[in-house]
Amino acid sequence: MPDDGRNHLDDLRGATRLAADATKGITDLVEAVHRRVTAGPAPCVLPNPFAGLIGAFAAPVFDSVRGVASLVGAGLDLALSRLAQQLSSAERGPQREAVLAALNGVLGDYLAKTQNPLALEMRLRRAGRPLTLDKASLAAALPSATGSLVVFVHGSSMGDLQWARGGHDRAADLAAALGSTALYLHYNSGLHVSENGRAFSALLEALASSWPAPVTSLRLVGHSMGGLVMRSACHAASLAGHRWPESLRALVTLGAPHHGAPLERAGNWVDTLLGVSSYSAPFAVLGQIRSAGVTDLRFGNVRDEDWQDRDRFERGEDPRVPLPLPAGVACFAVAGSTARAPAADLPGDGLVPVDSALGRHPQEGRTLAFPPEHQWTGLGLNHLDLLDRAEVWEVATRWLREDERVSQP
Repeated sequence: MPDDGRNHLDDLRGATRLAADATKGITDLVEAVHRRVTAGPAPCVLPNPFAGLIGAFAAPVFDSVRGVASLVGAGLDLALSRLAQQLSSAERGPQREAVLAALNGVLGDYLAKTQNPLALEMRLRRAGRPLTLDKASLAAALPSATGSLVVFVHGSSMGDLQWARGGHDRAADLAAALGSTALYLHYNSGLHVSENGRAFSALLEALASSWPAPVTSLRLVGHSMGGLVMRSACHAASLAGHRWPESLRALVTLGAPHHGAPLERAGNWVDTLLGVSSYSAPFAVLGQIRSAGVTDLRFGNVRDEDWQDRDRFERGEDPRVPLPLPAGVACFAVAGSTARAPAADLPGDGLVPVDSALGRHPQEGRTLAFPPEHQWTGLGLNHLDLLDRAEVWEVATRWLREDERVSQP
């Protein structure tokens, strides 16, 4: 069972606090609908004579519900905080990890903002256990560490343990085939991609300086959002003057939404449609609980400038300034398609279109320069199949082996 150093009571405290906040949020929503209905149709020539009376009567009720929710949340949080000091950590399994990862994917920015114990901290891990980034600790944890590293970066609402799927750990097999040491990034995918990219760059800088052996090569492999986080980290490193990119040899993206995902754009349409009517407008807040990380997937944001000073729920055109692939790095892109036979216009993998995964864009200036021989589309594959289907990893392994031979002096 993985041990990430977290106390299971912290998770319970976090869930309690989240439930209390949700109670208050739903109360706000119900009160907004209540006020809208009692106000009558808009526009209305004759005002509702009972609106003020009903509102005055209802307001204390809603305030009481919110007050009780606050007291319940605070009281249980305090009690569990004291109890947590007396109990040791419990064993954890992949199911609990998966639930935490999904929760962080959907609400991770809120959890981090409110300092909820459920918020995940970015860590490099092995077998679900966090690594301490100093030479002595790394040498003890990884006695067979090589100078060749492969870091795997999971996607939205997922975790590092989910690289092992369908009875296979293709990521570990790829690292072994390259004679490399495998490390896995674990992070809160509800934060903005650029925030995670910046933190990932800092983590790689610390890793490079504390690795027990000289780092001769570094390769990054990212699934879904993970591909965006990797590109963002390269950009952040160039701004910060980090040195770890000097050993970066290759990036491999698996189903990464380089130019966005239709489902998030559809979610944005729902927000707009709910706001059309004054009666449905209060419900628009339900669509806006999705995290900053999720809304970054609308167009494939990777930089702060892509989202700063903008309402992330407002409809609009793609605001991004094109960010090219990192120079001097071999970059590879894998796309999946649910089609089982070749066609001129292949559907995507159920979440990410083929063109988006391969970096193609109708505007030539936005197209990412993956060489044709560094692009591959697998048929009969959905988004999660990219994690464990043998043909995907055979292609990735071949690419990285060939690149290794080319890059050797």
